[in-house]
Amino acid sequence: MTSNPMIDNSVYDAWLVWLEHERRASPKTLESYARDVRSWLEFLEESACPPDRFGRSESRRFLAQLADKNMAPTSIARILSSIRNYYRFANRQGHYAEAPLTHLAAPKISPPLPKSLDAVDVKAMLAAIKTLNQPAWIEARDTAILTLIYGTGLRISEALALTRNDAPLGDWLRIHGKGGKSRDVPVLPIVREAINQWLAVSPGDANADAPLFIANRGGAHHARAVQRLVEKLRLELGLEHHATPHALRHAFASHMLAGGGDLRAIQSLLGHASLTTTQRYTHIDEAHLTAIHRDTHPRAKKNKS
Repeated sequence: MTSNPMIDNSVYDAWLVWLEHERRASPKTLESYARDVRSWLEFLEESACPPDRFGRSESRRFLAQLADKNMAPTSIARILSSIRNYYRFANRQGHYAEAPLTHLAAPKISPPLPKSLDAVDVKAMLAAIKTLNQPAWIEARDTAILTLIYGTGLRISEALALTRNDAPLGDWLRIHGKGGKSRDVPVLPIVREAINQWLAVSPGDANADAPLFIANRGGAHHARAVQRLVEKLRLELGLEHHATPHALRHAFASHMLAGGGDLRAIQSLLGHASLTTTQRYTHIDEAHLTAIHRDTHPRAKKNKS
């Protein structure tokens, strides 16, 4: 870094030594932190601004420069985190006490869109269970669990919390979800059929309080076992890495939306406290429709050439 009378390079150098020897930062982390803070200090040098005298205008211009480089919000947030770390260290050493760190606010990072699955992939997963050469009762159980999650939009924890008292399933199922809130979800005939087939071969306890789904060695079935099952099916079928049990819940919501389902109704069925959470599925549907348009519409193809 070039020398500038307004910037005390000894603080920067001491910070790097502290990161390396006190914080035990890895060489890659050290390099990343150093690059982030150096970019900020060099920006201040070019702006003829002392490190503890920057204002909102300098902060905004710095953020604008990062945005102009097409940096992702997560990358910008990381850079600002490095800069704040530098200033906190300098503060403890008696430097830059007046630095207005509140001006270095990280950009808002939108939560990642939920990953869904196409209906054809869901059907392929259910069909592939029969190719795993498992005992008939395990095959029936695994089919019932995945059908239930996809057909009702339950969380995996909610599906595995069901007891024999909940079966056989009727047209509606009462679910006790997060925060002790209850909701009723409709049960499709194909879901009832899968559950009934499981009950017909289940070796588990028929007492009302016994778990509906049991593990291979008895007792309540575990979420990790269902996740491992889906991982195996995903590898067998060559599906994307986001093919998980939770993606089946997302598929339930996005497929309902694509079929004309009302957002408020979907919110209720999923047990979302906020409609904002459910609205994220509209982005999935828009992205899906955009992809279809791009790949199939004659004018879209023409514009690509």
